[in-house]
Amino acid sequence: MKPADRPTDMIDGEKLRAIGKQWGNAVPFAHAVIDDFFDPKIAHALADEFPPFGNELWNEYNNPIEIKKTCNAWDKFPPTTYRAFWLLSLPTFVGELAHAVGADDLVADVGLNGGGWHIHACGGKLNPHLDYSMHPKLNYQRRINLLVYLNPDWQSEWGGRLGFYADDGGQPGELVKAVEPKFNRAVIFDTRNSWHGLCDAITCPPDQYRKSLAMYFLSTPPADADRRGKALFAPTADQRDDPEIAELIRKRSRVESADEVSRK
Repeated sequence: MKPADRPTDMIDGEKLRAIGKQWGNAVPFAHAVIDDFFDPKIAHALADEFPPFGNELWNEYNNPIEIKKTCNAWDKFPPTTYRAFWLLSLPTFVGELAHAVGADDLVADVGLNGGGWHIHACGGKLNPHLDYSMHPKLNYQRRINLLVYLNPDWQSEWGGRLGFYADDGGQPGELVKAVEPKFNRAVIFDTRNSWHGLCDAITCPPDQYRKSLAMYFLSTPPADADRRGKALFAPTADQRDDPEIAELIRKRSRVESADEVSRK
């Protein structure tokens, strides 16, 4: 491996070691918040490479439980973005991350299922939810989320915080932590039984966007792993008695399990 191909060219090794220092004591589930994750020049280059919100390459979600756009197509990524995802998938990086979070068999989801670029405009939303448990194409369990916010001019009053909720009998309970999407801030968390979502409205100006880079990591599932292959959403407080929302959530989570896919 050439020196220019090391993850440390983009990420300071101390940032990875800082994950482990937060991990074990975090609530309501294991997580770490790391500021200045990428080298500053790299972070600004990654932010600049985000395509315009109106670009045709985006996949759009626009419904009462999620309003956002995403893109996980490697061939659409400009050079710095492409290299960032590639470096985050290298065994050298994954090994350091696995050590920090205590998951020896961690592997990167190089297919970026659900990952890649994420972008929210004013009015964007993401209800509290659990991510899919089993990868839809691989017999691996989703284990770790890595998100990095890439909006240089974001202001606190624009909202868009990432909320972490306690589990309340299979539903999101108390909001325990709210993380502001500060530029070049990474949020790493264990996705098993971790209720999360946008906990306040996005009220940014029309020329600003909440941008994030998302990379997910997988591990061998235990025998009792939930075989859910799609995200499970929960209604917000003002949606709890709405039968249409309940039906939307049911349809959104009703997909083939990983076992059914593997038999085809």
